[in-house]
Amino acid sequence: MTLTIGIDIGGTSVRAGVVTDDGTVVDTARAETPRSAAALERCLDRVVQELCVEHDVKAVGLAVAGFLDPARERVAFAPHLPWRDTAVPAEMTQRIGLPVIMEHDANSAAWAEFVHGPARQSKVTCVVALGTGIGAGLLIDGQLYRGAYGVAPELGHLQVVPDGRPCDCGKRGCWERYCSGTALVETAIDLMGPKGSRGVLLARELADDPGSLTGRKVAAAAEAGDPVAQEAVGELARWLGVGLAMVSDVFDPDLIILSGGVGASSRLFLDDARDQFAQQLTGGKYRRKARIRATELGERAGMLGAAALARDAVRA
Repeated sequence: MTLTIGIDIGGTSVRAGVVTDDGTVVDTARAETPRSAAALERCLDRVVQELCVEHDVKAVGLAVAGFLDPARERVAFAPHLPWRDTAVPAEMTQRIGLPVIMEHDANSAAWAEFVHGPARQSKVTCVVALGTGIGAGLLIDGQLYRGAYGVAPELGHLQVVPDGRPCDCGKRGCWERYCSGTALVETAIDLMGPKGSRGVLLARELADDPGSLTGRKVAAAAEAGDPVAQEAVGELARWLGVGLAMVSDVFDPDLIILSGGVGASSRLFLDDARDQFAQQLTGGKYRRKARIRATELGERAGMLGAAALARDAVRA
């Protein structure tokens, strides 16, 4: 058995786990994502060292939310992370003394769905990771599709609303600005109106701590019956369906899997999103539609995929 560490580095949190060949997570560590590159690198080293105390780890896989070069040796740009043109795996290998490989976080999640999930039986699978933003991975005949320059498919920054909400990528109206954990918070605040005049649970949350609202809290409030939170989730469902129809028009997948932190709450919006998807899909009445389902791997998908890719690398 080859133990590897998978680390999912998102804009909000760093999640790491020691993973066995069959995808069992035997130990975990977690931290908030630091804002500076130096602090983030110290954080990664610390979680690896913590996990290596009890486990004979052979390699580390990083699932990174950002643009990687075609060889996956450098982070070129990451909207929610501090790295810019940084040789992250080589530098980390030098610091910790273990082989380190790197992959886009959504590609890592897609690979986990192939190794440990239903994508093995699919011809074309699109994994859409709903978290702080939107990541996406595409599998065609069991192979990750990365495009000519290593950045495909960057679906979160498709423009769905001309001149819409500003995005960290520099554009406006990106899909992730209307369909993500960050978007869920912004939509809820917009719907509450001035001074939180609408809503109950969310208004109380904002009154107690104006900066504390998160996508998870909005989802929890929706499940508890807060009308504004439910309306915000409904808006997310609408934009999810719109975006997935665009994706299907381009790639024609037979399977779409939702993953990520917001994806974990998909029971709240998946049926509505499917309805919207069917309405928006070009020629929807006359063509077979992709199955849309929530991941069975939960928030571990990126971690599991990165660990599997690291295992493949050391065995090659």
